[in-house]
Amino acid sequence: MFSTKSAGRQAPWSSRARSAVAAVALLGLLFSAAGPAQAAASPARSGSPTATRLGNDVSWPQCNRTLPKSPAFAVVGVNNGLANTTNPCLATELAWAEKSVGGTGQPPVALYVNTANPGLAGSWWPSSNNYGGATVANPYGTCEGAADAACAYMYGYAKAYDDANSRGVSQPGSYLWWLDVETDNSWSTDMAANRADLEGMTSYFRSIGADVGLYAPQSQWTSIAGSVPAGSNLYALQSWLPGATSATGAKSKCSAGPLTGGGKVTLAQFVSGGTDYDYSCV
Repeated sequence: MFSTKSAGRQAPWSSRARSAVAAVALLGLLFSAAGPAQAAASPARSGSPTATRLGNDVSWPQCNRTLPKSPAFAVVGVNNGLANTTNPCLATELAWAEKSVGGTGQPPVALYVNTANPGLAGSWWPSSNNYGGATVANPYGTCEGAADAACAYMYGYAKAYDDANSRGVSQPGSYLWWLDVETDNSWSTDMAANRADLEGMTSYFRSIGADVGLYAPQSQWTSIAGSVPAGSNLYALQSWLPGATSATGAKSKCSAGPLTGGGKVTLAQFVSGGTDYDYSCV
């Protein structure tokens, strides 16, 4: 993603290298990505309307670190920096996330996954419409191994299938899955193929009954996916926007334009004291 989540993967907003910060947290002991058991400055007064709408997102950079106490909701990264990897602390972080207190329009626990469209440069690229023991209905035609929209769709479908079935997520259809779309990962210069890739992921997650959302900095989304047509299954997906520097700034993003014309901004991210916070717009 774009904030401070990683070096090599993108946790919501880009590279997530975190600086060491120690301060007294009004919301309780929070983690710093610079080291375990450090406290991060509270972004809002405990018990305030703003504070009750705040959650956190975490992933592999937070492995073995002290995580925020009692967030309203939590979003956990499934991958380890790339779309074909697994967060080694996924089980531990999911157990932490289950303690979220709720009270917003967000699900208490959601997931996010890395996305990419590496084409023939990837370690694996599809050569047919078959995956997971089934023939996939491909709106772009038959994948024959080319770096085109048909195979990009299958690549996205396959990565979503793996995320749901090979990472250790129980009952994957019960989650909201956010697609983390950032330029840190590999993308084609063909925006239509990149959209096809994300459509393939969306199609698989929806096939198991899961909800889907889009996370991206607006400028990066535009450079990767361009303008999404109304006929795309991406068009009405909810948006999670990064880039704010405070709870107030995140709240203001709730009225910003969504990533797709038919969508709605439901979540906004900001970083405080090296910790990723998320403000629920709903």
